Amino acid sequence: MDEIDKKILEELQKNASIPLSALSKKVGLSNTPCWNRIKKLEEEKVILSRTVVLDNKKINLPITVFLSISIHDHTEKWLSNFERVVKKYDEITEVHRLTGTNSDYQITILSPSIDEYDNFQQKLIKEIECTYMSSHISLQIIKKKHKLSLDYLN
Repeated sequence: MDEIDKKILEELQKNASIPLSALSKKVGLSNTPCWNRIKKLEEEKVILSRTVVLDNKKINLPITVFLSISIHDHTEKWLSNFERVVKKYDEITEVHRLTGTNSDYQITILSPSIDEYDNFQQKLIKEIECTYMSSHISLQIIKKKHKLSLDYLN
């Protein structure tokens, strides 16, 4: 990855819908070579998708819950079921496997209300076998960044 690829990534992170002609001009390439670089970055899975970031509060999903769960059954069967369950619910926006805590997984859930979250959590309890579940509700977002630093690229 060279400096031009970095510039392309920087610009696409700022505005994924930037016209190719404007992007090409910003990075100092003509349209075709710029497009070819974007396609290569997509093929190499550097660019996973180009998307729009929404304000969850403005689409009636103001509640962000971090649900921590612990399990005792670390089998392939459990993991397969867990992945199936978390992938089927749009309310779940992120799932992380953890180390260094009392929890094995952290799930981020968006909900229109605490009551709706409670109903959703009850569904999860029936579908995910776990030994411990703890909900943490976000009161305020201090920082939420979608643009990744490219300073670490060689």
